[in-house]
Amino acid sequence: MDVVAATLYCVATPIGNLGDLTARAAQVLEQVDTIYAEDTRVTQRLLTHLGIQKPLVSLHDFNESQRIDSVLEALHKGQTLALVSDAGTPLISDPGYKLVREVSQSGFNLVPIPGVSAVIAALSVAGLPTDRFSFEGFLPAKNSARLKVLESLKHDTRTLVFYESCHRIEETLTALAEVFGLEREVVIGREITKAYETFYRGTLSALLQVVALDDNIKRGELVVMVAGNHHIDEKTSASLEASTIVKVLLEEELPVKQAASIAARLTGQAKNELYRLALSLSRGD
Repeated sequence: MDVVAATLYCVATPIGNLGDLTARAAQVLEQVDTIYAEDTRVTQRLLTHLGIQKPLVSLHDFNESQRIDSVLEALHKGQTLALVSDAGTPLISDPGYKLVREVSQSGFNLVPIPGVSAVIAALSVAGLPTDRFSFEGFLPAKNSARLKVLESLKHDTRTLVFYESCHRIEETLTALAEVFGLEREVVIGREITKAYETFYRGTLSALLQVVALDDNIKRGELVVMVAGNHHIDEKTSASLEASTIVKVLLEEELPVKQAASIAARLTGQAKNELYRLALSLSRGD
């Protein structure tokens, strides 16, 4: 393929095994004028492996905003550029979204060159439901903030996917167990596509024991996948039932006050709460 002038290519690179780079990605990297990389040293190793020599410019969390003008200037001149992260698909828990947004708003071409993503690679062998999943990136480093985020996800029925540092995996599993319960199913992918690729499977209780006994899980890059919550408690179930009843009554064109009153008699829930719910539903909130 031939690259197109005044275009920014977002190129996925290997997450470990260099053989995972697509032929199309290699062609793009060989033809562009400049490559913007999260860490130029990491990308230089990939280019050396490919036998490619190209100008490399750093673009990371701390300088992304300052790089935007130079990127737009290069595109105005008709140059062809590539954006890569250290590993995997750009912008997936990596810098670049500010740049991509500005390039798009300025009217220049943006072309994705797909390839490896640790999230997708991990999910493909997790054995957890993937018809719906939520990628949550990295959890906060501070325990209080981490617990707050997990509390907001406690009742989510989708498979939850997190990136995590090997240095924090024990703290993260402990927080998950505290909020989700010891019996929630979890799968951890370590060093995916690399020589020591390993997958750990079991309940949070079981994997907390693994962390305590196996130091290997505390090395390398980790993807943590947690089964969704499929055990709705009685309070949540009652709330969902009441909401359904109110919605049906409103669809029958009953007044808000009457719909709330009937739902309260049927469910035993407080009339004032159901009135607020009915009012919200009637407004389309």
